[in-house]
Amino acid sequence: MSDHLYTKKSRPVLASMVCSIALGAAVTFALPLVSTALSPVMGSSVGIAQAAEDAKPKRSTRRTPAIRAKVFEKLNEAQVAAEEKRYKDAIKLLNDLRDTSGKNALNSYELANLYNLYAFVYFTIEDYDNALKAYLNVVKQPDIPEAMELNTKFTIAQLYFVKEDYNGGVKTLLEWFKAKKDLGEDPGANAYALLAQGYYQLKDLTKALKYIEVAIDDYQSRGKVPKEQWWGLQRYLYYEKNNIDKVIAILEESMKHYQKKAYWLQLSAMYNEKKRDSDATAAMEAAYEQGLLTGDKEQINMAYLFLSQEVPYKAAKVLDKGIKDGTIPSTSKNLELLGNAWRQAQEVKKAIPEMEKAAAKSDKGELWSRLGNIYLDNDEFEKAEDALENAFKKGGLKRPEQAFLVLGMARYNLKKYDGAKKAFKEALKSDSTKDYAKQWMTFMDRELARQAALADG
Repeated sequence: MSDHLYTKKSRPVLASMVCSIALGAAVTFALPLVSTALSPVMGSSVGIAQAAEDAKPKRSTRRTPAIRAKVFEKLNEAQVAAEEKRYKDAIKLLNDLRDTSGKNALNSYELANLYNLYAFVYFTIEDYDNALKAYLNVVKQPDIPEAMELNTKFTIAQLYFVKEDYNGGVKTLLEWFKAKKDLGEDPGANAYALLAQGYYQLKDLTKALKYIEVAIDDYQSRGKVPKEQWWGLQRYLYYEKNNIDKVIAILEESMKHYQKKAYWLQLSAMYNEKKRDSDATAAMEAAYEQGLLTGDKEQINMAYLFLSQEVPYKAAKVLDKGIKDGTIPSTSKNLELLGNAWRQAQEVKKAIPEMEKAAAKSDKGELWSRLGNIYLDNDEFEKAEDALENAFKKGGLKRPEQAFLVLGMARYNLKKYDGAKKAFKEALKSDSTKDYAKQWMTFMDRELARQAALADG
């Protein structure tokens, strides 16, 4: 019977690396599992393995004993039971066959097929310890076909990985590699990738990198696209070595074939780490344009990147779209960010409504103070005065002296000179605004004197 390959999701040690990107966002690399999948494969009859062996060129001169007809029938009966999911019946049939003695005792090849079927049944019912024991009994038998021995050894290595016995897995794989080399056969890229995973789990990162690169190079030399998980492991290992340039090169190459949001975020983060700010922004923008940045934090970070690159209009467009379609919450903070982006883009008329909504949602006066500044810049002096008065009522201003200065300017333009003087006097109390306040008061006094002279004349 042919060797069995099984599927089970092993739990790799998921290591992660976090690298900051612009203005506080972060991205994580998770180590992918690269081991070869295990899946139960069973032929329609016990004789399939022998037929396959007969069809292959002989590797050696081993004389393999034949399977007797009665033994074949019993093995086939057990196999049918297993296929029908009557596992207890299958094991009982195998036990009865195993316990035969005397002239009916099983020969080595019969025993090998017996234990191979045991392994299939035990793995199917997730009894991995007994499955492994059964496979080990397969390779203990003398004079079995060399291909059967090799294939079973590889399956044993995989099973060690399933059990998270990485020492056992790597040791068995190395034995298998030696046997393949002695036969002059290529182990194949998948085997090298599995070995790399084993060395990673054993914390031998140098050997892990060596063998994953053998796997990747093997595929690329034959014009094949390396598996996504292989590039993921290679990328992770280079990051552990702090070789950011290599990480970037791997990401750029792998993204020609595997387009995922996580990779754009990682690439942006790596560019940022190398101070390639424009490239970091471009990578994030590419992800955004493909509709991959669906989370509010991702979109807000995109806006911050645009602002850091002095492209406020694009930042405003991202925020405006996100808030309108509901993917970015219309909080006071987010509305303020949108208003500031429009303002930096010289779109004051678009900035004002957003700042108004932001201020209305805030329980502090700071946003009203900033809104007062915008109104002043837009020559809306009455609204500026109202906003600043509201700011003082709510309180919590970070720079009240600045707010008094702006309030004085608004009142001056409204010809509310007494109110303006009162506001400027408050601004005089702070070192940061006293010089400006003095200039405004001097200017106002001169203007009042000029107006009085004109009135007298």
